[in-house]
Amino acid sequence: MRARSDRGAVELMLVRHGESLGNVAASAAGLSGAEVIDVPARDADVDLSPIGYKQAAALGSSFSRLLLSERPDVVWCSPYARARRTAEIIATAAGWTVPVVVDERLRDRELGVLDMLTARGVELRLPEAARPRRWLGKFYYRPPGGESWTDVALRLRSFFSEIAQLSGGQRVLLVGHDALILLFRYLLEGLSEQELLDMAATTTILNASLTRYVRAEGHGPWTLESFNVADHLTEQGVTLTEHGSDADVHPR
Repeated sequence: MRARSDRGAVELMLVRHGESLGNVAASAAGLSGAEVIDVPARDADVDLSPIGYKQAAALGSSFSRLLLSERPDVVWCSPYARARRTAEIIATAAGWTVPVVVDERLRDRELGVLDMLTARGVELRLPEAARPRRWLGKFYYRPPGGESWTDVALRLRSFFSEIAQLSGGQRVLLVGHDALILLFRYLLEGLSEQELLDMAATTTILNASLTRYVRAEGHGPWTLESFNVADHLTEQGVTLTEHGSDADVHPR
């Protein structure tokens, strides 16, 4: 067995940000059949909803019960306000003094010309984008000015190469977005496009949920310990929220 100083990271804790004002606006637009999502700010600046603040605090409170040896050594987060705020609230509620490091590679998928449009809005306002979107599927379709899921996976590979180089058996907490958590599963478990899209079509990553990967030896493959867990919210009487993206993800 390697000495602790020679071990890489031993645990990854992946957290989706708490409910955001953008989540609320997108769900309302979808239910009403609107074409445009009435978001309060550009995507990078959208803050948490009041419920989102409570969700982040509840997760931080649950983390406060971790033993010192179980706590993360570093917290990384997306630069988007909803993720930064979630990370800061978690650290404060947990009583941690670990650094919170912002990394732009953990930002949400860039939507380009599709930004602020519902699925209905894309079909009606941008039929020239809707056709290749349907044909290619979510994995490969890159909207003008935006990213495909493969583009996001590429920057996550770059980020993950740094995680793999961490020494001393560190535990890492990452706060980001639902697409990132699904793509981490794709990367860490070697999923196929079909497996990833099947998961995306049937699974909503809950706000302030926790997904954990471990590797006791600090090297080699990662093992999924838990996925999309939000018991810490229901245990503390905090509202559970499900805000997913368009489930029409397969090529057709």
